[in-house]
Amino acid sequence: MTAKKKTNEIDTSTMVKNPPKKFHHPYDELLRKYAIPTIYCPGCGIGTTIQAFLEAITKYTDIPHENIVVISGIGCTGRASGYINLDGFHAIHGRAIPFASGVEIARPDIKPVIISGDGDLFSIGMGHLAHAARRNIDMTVIVINNSIYGLTGGQDAPTTPVGALTKTTPYGKISYPFNLSQIAIANGATFCARYTVYEFTPLAKAIARGMNHQGFSFIEVISNCHVNFGRRNNLGDAIAMRKQFKKARVRMTEKDINKDWHKTDIEFKVGVGFTKIPTGIFLEEKERPIEFSERIVNAYEIKKS
Repeated sequence: MTAKKKTNEIDTSTMVKNPPKKFHHPYDELLRKYAIPTIYCPGCGIGTTIQAFLEAITKYTDIPHENIVVISGIGCTGRASGYINLDGFHAIHGRAIPFASGVEIARPDIKPVIISGDGDLFSIGMGHLAHAARRNIDMTVIVINNSIYGLTGGQDAPTTPVGALTKTTPYGKISYPFNLSQIAIANGATFCARYTVYEFTPLAKAIARGMNHQGFSFIEVISNCHVNFGRRNNLGDAIAMRKQFKKARVRMTEKDINKDWHKTDIEFKVGVGFTKIPTGIFLEEKERPIEFSERIVNAYEIKKS
């Protein structure tokens, strides 16, 4: 039996026949094309969330693009500010929120938007998030929760479910995960929503609604990391995980929750995957406390620029 001869021929089976002269992304002008392709694995929910954000600022809010600053921290999601063609800053681990706080206090006319991961914002960065929430600083925090530290190879994160397998929990996670939305609300967030990456349009609209809200707004995005979380827990590829999100999502409103935040807990079953993911607008305070930069203006008689 002879060995199969190696060939250097290019596989053309998946190539687009007669492609247009120039491919055009609908948000070309809002992407840094020189930085693309991204580091994200094919099917990653971070790319979906970035597009939902671009959809939000283009279709669902009237905030001028020049008045938006995108700030991110460390991790896969932390690369987001480098791909979005708006003013932005890539902060060090856990420090995206204090940087955004400085932006808002110095320039109240600017809307800081943080796009970062659950590991960055709820591990080393959680103290900063808690204090920004209690001060009701006018910023929008979009946290992508994929239940794992993806960039560094798959260690367990603050959101990893009990029993889940990771690089650092090869026999299953034994500690309980954070409910990120519950933490944000408990510390003073005046707007809170959660959606999965399957729910693209509701997610885009929720991001815009959070940006239009004056005060600390928090949007949690349940995302698939099919490479480091899904693979280890036999949850399938990106499409399989999103189908699971579709099946597990349970739409909830403020009225349904009635301030019993445990109703928003995410449920995960070993060997099965996510079995319940409450989604929706969990909190939107109408009579909210005065936003922090306004209180500074009032206290020191500073005129807004």
